[in-house]
Amino acid sequence: MYRVFEALDELVTIVEEARGVPMTSSCVVPRGDMLELLDDVRDALPREVDDAQDVLDKRDEVLEKARAEAHTTVTQANEEADATLAHANDEAQRLLSDAQARAKQIMADAHAEAERMINAGQAEYQNLVERSRSESERMIQAGREGYDRAIEDARHEQARLVSQTEVVQAAHAESARIVDEAHAEADQQRTECDAYVDGKLAEFSELLSTTLRTVDSGRNHLRAPSGLGQRTPLYDFQP
Repeated sequence: MYRVFEALDELVTIVEEARGVPMTSSCVVPRGDMLELLDDVRDALPREVDDAQDVLDKRDEVLEKARAEAHTTVTQANEEADATLAHANDEAQRLLSDAQARAKQIMADAHAEAERMINAGQAEYQNLVERSRSESERMIQAGREGYDRAIEDARHEQARLVSQTEVVQAAHAESARIVDEAHAEADQQRTECDAYVDGKLAEFSELLSTTLRTVDSGRNHLRAPSGLGQRTPLYDFQP
């Protein structure tokens, strides 16, 4: 093909450099050179045309091969995509099953822990009530006994003073004082007993409040969706 273009360039050069015929647009060219160049063009064209046809035939073959390879590649890519999608679905189903099982286990643990804490709170409540009742009864009994002893002592003292004529007035005053002190001591013991019982009940109320806050925290944790942030503790044991 190169010889064809070279011969054509030479023909153009010969025509451009040819001597012109006066008063016309014609020119005089060397016939032999022109014919020789035209023969070169004629001889080169079939060979170059065949080469071009070979290139075209090979292009079609290359295109067909490329189409086949592209079809094979697309088919393989679709198969791999289907396999990857199926594997992803299986993995997602497995993760979902694991998450559901984990959630059920957490819920069961939370219910068990809440039940245990409620039972423990009730047992502590019963224990505190029994202890408070026993302590209250003991302190009331002690107050009564002290009151009775004070009254008895006051009566004995009153009788002794009354028997002494010269100190009758003083005996009455002392007797009244002792009786008042006995009443005051009994009232003080009763007040202390009430304060003790109230303190124990306040401790039990705080224990119940802590238990309820812990149960609410566990329930809130169960209702919260699964996240990607940090895992919060299941139970919040706050004093």
